Amino acid sequence: MQSLVNEIRFRTADIKDAQIMPLAPPVITGYGTTNGFELYLQDKNGGDVHDFFSTSQDFLAKLNQRPEIAMAYTTFNPDFPQYMVDVDAARCKRAGISPAVVLSTLGGYYGGQYVSNINRFSHVYRVIIQASPEYRATPETMNRIFVRMNNGEMAPLSQFVTLSKVYGPQSLERFNMYNSIAVNGAAAEGYSSGDAIKAIKEVAGQKLPRGYGYEFGGITREEARSTGGTLFIYGICIVLIYFILCAFYESFLIPLAVIISVPCGLMGSFLFARIFGLENNIYLQTGVIMLIGLLAKTAILITEYAGKRRKAGMSLTQAAIAAAKVRLRPILMTALTMIFGMLPLMFSTGVGANGNSSLGTGAVGGMLVGTLVLLFLVPSLFVVFKKIEERFKPEEFEKQDWQIQEETEGVRRMKKEKGEKDNTVRL
Repeated sequence: MQSLVNEIRFRTADIKDAQIMPLAPPVITGYGTTNGFELYLQDKNGGDVHDFFSTSQDFLAKLNQRPEIAMAYTTFNPDFPQYMVDVDAARCKRAGISPAVVLSTLGGYYGGQYVSNINRFSHVYRVIIQASPEYRATPETMNRIFVRMNNGEMAPLSQFVTLSKVYGPQSLERFNMYNSIAVNGAAAEGYSSGDAIKAIKEVAGQKLPRGYGYEFGGITREEARSTGGTLFIYGICIVLIYFILCAFYESFLIPLAVIISVPCGLMGSFLFARIFGLENNIYLQTGVIMLIGLLAKTAILITEYAGKRRKAGMSLTQAAIAAAKVRLRPILMTALTMIFGMLPLMFSTGVGANGNSSLGTGAVGGMLVGTLVLLFLVPSLFVVFKKIEERFKPEEFEKQDWQIQEETEGVRRMKKEKGEKDNTVRL
């Protein structure tokens, strides 16, 4: 989509008689009209509209100089050519009609007016009346548009309306009860929407004078509201996962080996995203959430097996190394399956390639780097936290089947060396 927008912008750059701004549709239908940021500059002083427009132009000039912003613009124009409609109330009273009827007729023929609905082919259609283009192209056409007077006769609108050419804003918008100017734009390539929002806040704090403010609109407003709660939500999730692992391991320290190792393994996602020039968008974040579960599973497999070997009597180092060796094959099978399955998304082309590439690149990078990191990091963390735990609570060892077998083999070797008969019953 962005390549198409860039192509249209390139082909229309030499057109001097018009300002052409191609824009991509919004990602979520209903949140704004473009795929980018949206904000409203506010004049809280209620001053002159020309001063407000001058302030907005200074703000946009400064904003467009930021590397995070590809473009920022506004369609507001305080000198838009238009006609001032002046209704002669005295003539209307002599004709027996009200100025409201004259204005309603004028608005219906020139601007269109909703009048009714009709049912056709199991659908409801709106009926809107409007004069044909040739009857509303010039001010002289009001001589051919009539309004009914009180006596039943028809009179042209030109008898009651006087038009005069003026210049002013095409429309005046209000946001939070203040005069506002809508500003739209998009983040530069390689920067996320969060980076663009941060740049807007910084420029507004530096450039907007006293008495002027801004508010985000559309999906940008929702994103700005939810940004502050992301870390809080992640914090709650980490605490809940920690308590679940504490119940699983019956320990307060061993789960820290899992909690600490997973973020270290996720650095592969952001490393690959940086190498391939991808931004931290919602697709990459979705892949990171998926990787958290897979990498946590890898860490749990290693720590669980190492804990069992430690209870069986192995030393901490032997238990950690044995866990890494035994769990190496299933971990590699899971990682390689994930990596090869995501390669088509990583190198995808065509429609939706940007989202697929972000998801695939983050997943492949995180799984590749994360698996290698966790194979060395988790056993080390297990040794550290297990040693701290055993200082306060000595480990109670259990005799496992493999130990019994080793002891039996040892007794058999001793008897063989002494020349005694082996009476061990083999099962």
